[in-house]
Amino acid sequence: MTRFPFSLLSLVLVLTWSAAAFAVDVKFSGSFYAAGMYLDKTNFKKDSGNDGPNTAFYYQRLRVQTDFIAATGISLITRFDALERTWGAQRSTPRTTPASQSAGTYAENENIAFDWAYINYASPLGTFRAGYMNDGAWGTVFMDTAMPRGKVAWSNINGSWYYTLQIVKMTDKSFTAINPATTADTDSDKYVAAVKYTGKSGEAGLLGGMGRDATNRPAPGNFTVLFYTLQPYAIARIGPVKIQAELDYFWGEWPKNDSGAGNVKLENLAAFLDATADFGMFYVGGTFAYVSGDDPATTDKAEGNSLLVNGGKDWDPCLILFNSERTYWAGAIAGQGGSSNAGPLDNAWFLQGRGGFRPFAALDIMAAFSYATADKAPTGYISKNYGYEIDVTANYRITNNLSYMLGVGYLLTGDYFKGTNPNAALANDYLVINKLTLSF
Repeated sequence: MTRFPFSLLSLVLVLTWSAAAFAVDVKFSGSFYAAGMYLDKTNFKKDSGNDGPNTAFYYQRLRVQTDFIAATGISLITRFDALERTWGAQRSTPRTTPASQSAGTYAENENIAFDWAYINYASPLGTFRAGYMNDGAWGTVFMDTAMPRGKVAWSNINGSWYYTLQIVKMTDKSFTAINPATTADTDSDKYVAAVKYTGKSGEAGLLGGMGRDATNRPAPGNFTVLFYTLQPYAIARIGPVKIQAELDYFWGEWPKNDSGAGNVKLENLAAFLDATADFGMFYVGGTFAYVSGDDPATTDKAEGNSLLVNGGKDWDPCLILFNSERTYWAGAIAGQGGSSNAGPLDNAWFLQGRGGFRPFAALDIMAAFSYATADKAPTGYISKNYGYEIDVTANYRITNNLSYMLGVGYLLTGDYFKGTNPNAALANDYLVINKLTLSF
């Protein structure tokens, strides 16, 4: 008979713990896309004996975000990407470096790679977050490259005002079980403070940051990197017109040598101005963007640094030129003499005009004409002209969460891609892409 009370007590305990577990609320969201790409030329070389063939393939990605809500104001947020691969293609060679905009490697993303895992705590003093989460996105879409990184962040909203403080671990080279380091203080860290005001007709904000990279101390270069940044932006809506502007200024020393000799001053500037007038069935717009390039004549200054300042991988202004998605899946398009085209926008003056037509609510057809030229030409290059591109895209919303996109881009290749050879021949290029996207 003693077994019955014991069994009853065990059953009560199981039900009690089960009830507590079932009280956790779980929310799922995410997206899936399957796309096909045809690129007429995989390089711009013509009559060189190494002319690029065309390429055509399908690719896909599944992204799932899961929010585990443990209690009011406390949640664990995770996100993973899975089966991010080209259909039927050779798999990637395992590497230790992360893939583009991921915490996992290319090979891991072809199977499954977790990018986010962080605690989100909404307290009376503000919201605290700790773990792996997105970093590198601020203001407008310009210069945004959302990259999962380990960080601790605090934010608070007070009426129309938003504030945040963040500490970001970029690289850690401390002694660990898998890294038998023999030196200390060789990490890379970033510190950020930002404020934003949101009103009825727009928003404006300012981000200030500092970065210190000591991963090259003491070897291989015996130097550190110190940089500072100010990034103001504004978004305004005036009647049917939406205006976006952003300025990104970086300064510091890159590198700062331990010997004190040969230091290089860092002075980088990027700017973005975009306006779109929406009249319902029709809309027109234009974009200006600038990313400073490095002057080869000033060896003591770094006016351009593509690792630090660029147009951002979240912003693809064209289907071919400076397109990060095309670069990720099809690679850079090589020109003559070591020149190449890859995303994101770098060392460039960029202009675009566009117009769109919505014959009915579910269909959006847009045409864009773009021109780009280099800010600074590399030593010996005969031209700064990247070329002209015409893009036509159509987006059809099949349901509220399922859409289909078809795009065609044609590039009139500029002489920048001749490199240092004025007699080199170049080929124009075109691309066709279609993509089916499901959001849930």
